Amino acid sequence: MALRFTLRQLEYLVVVCDCGSIAQAAERLAVSSPTISAAIAQIEAEFGLTLFVRRHAQGLSQTQAGRQVAEQARVVLAEAGRLVDLTAEIAGTVRGPLHAGCLLTFAQIVLPGLRRSYCDRYPAVTFQQSERHQTDLFQGLRDGTLDLALTYDLDIPADLRFEALAVLPPCAVMSPDHPLAGRASVTATDLAPYPMVLLDLPVSVDYFRGFFAAEGLQPLIAERTRDLTVMHGLVANGFGYSIANIRPASDRAADGRPLVYVPLSGNVRPLRMGLLLPGGAGVSLTVQAFVDHAKATVSPTVTPCLRAPVGG
Repeated sequence: MALRFTLRQLEYLVVVCDCGSIAQAAERLAVSSPTISAAIAQIEAEFGLTLFVRRHAQGLSQTQAGRQVAEQARVVLAEAGRLVDLTAEIAGTVRGPLHAGCLLTFAQIVLPGLRRSYCDRYPAVTFQQSERHQTDLFQGLRDGTLDLALTYDLDIPADLRFEALAVLPPCAVMSPDHPLAGRASVTATDLAPYPMVLLDLPVSVDYFRGFFAAEGLQPLIAERTRDLTVMHGLVANGFGYSIANIRPASDRAADGRPLVYVPLSGNVRPLRMGLLLPGGAGVSLTVQAFVDHAKATVSPTVTPCLRAPVGG
């Protein structure tokens, strides 16, 4: 029997199952919604099965047949990936697909340059990236939609493996006219009376709040955002200070207003930026090549965002 579906269509099917909607799957895969809809329709026509129940404004629900087909599709994709890895290792070449995730907080600062240098070195690799929250990165590594992820060492589960690349101490981010902007360093106690712009991301938020909880304090949260660029803009325009472990190459917000970075001292824990990988079995030649490349490339001299903050 001739197969009339492709591995790409199976990948679309699996991601739609994970996301629960075609729109979210399209965003994750960086393709159009009609492309994914057409792929699903072709698979359903080929098998003569209804894999999803479409509910207006409520996304998709898998049928029993859909769950069974998606489960087997994961097996097929995993085996196809192993075939690519095997042929690459036999040939001794770094090639094939690489699916890398990155924490939303620093994806726009770290990943593009690292990807560029890696792809220049290994042009036979088909690189795909996605930016996610910490918990979504964990899920992607577990379900096989990600080969590895760049993230912080925040709440790393025991079934995943973390390899550190850099240590990043926390710092307060302020506008130049903030009352504390001229300090050589500040503590959570110093910051607590002032309005805070909280970078409100899953897992990360507990880390930021923890500085204050360690002193028996609560931050005075005036604004919340999940976007690093928006946080910088609010801070630069005087809506409060924030806390971050990473800084762009430019000490200015997107609107051109200046920012000041002051080291946070006291009972604080730095974050480690690193690579997160599935636990257990070894990784493919292509994944290992990225790990080795990142270890050799990510440094304060090559990656400006890793430079330590200097207080006023």
